[in-house]
Amino acid sequence: MRKRSEQRVIKKYPNRRLYDTHTSTYITLVDVKQMVLDNEAFEVVDVKTNENLTRSILLQIILEEESGGFPLFSSTVLSQIIRSYGNAMQGMLGSYLEKNMQAFAEIQNNLSSQTQQAMNNDAWQQLLSMQAPMMQGMMGNYIEQSKNMFLQMQEQMNQQASVIFKNLHQKPDDK
Repeated sequence: MRKRSEQRVIKKYPNRRLYDTHTSTYITLVDVKQMVLDNEAFEVVDVKTNENLTRSILLQIILEEESGGFPLFSSTVLSQIIRSYGNAMQGMLGSYLEKNMQAFAEIQNNLSSQTQQAMNNDAWQQLLSMQAPMMQGMMGNYIEQSKNMFLQMQEQMNQQASVIFKNLHQKPDDK
């Protein structure tokens, strides 16, 4: 990852245009998406307020992708995410999703690099199409294990909270 000083700075103007200070050109969301795909470090800032708008721009890109032909998130998943806002577990969910996305990307990169070394692109595409059901099954098992782990963690937290609250409500002479 690049240091903050090496990050590309994208300035967002009131007319909704994006200006890449690295290339001294106006760019589009497609260009920003390509920067993400290329793992380039960047930050989008409001030209007037200097407010960091990176997350907003990334969400716009996701919205455009979701509006396309093959959405990543189902309505059920989006509803569950919305229900998580304001929930006591909101921070944990964000961290959980981030770690799972990192793990998924690592698995995908390892599988891709190992297999592509041995095959041409057509063979790679055929392998991926055959492996999709297997990968979905593996991911389903992984999600089930994660769910069970969270349920166990929740039970442990409940037990610990019960002990703490029991001790708080006891009077000093009761001990």
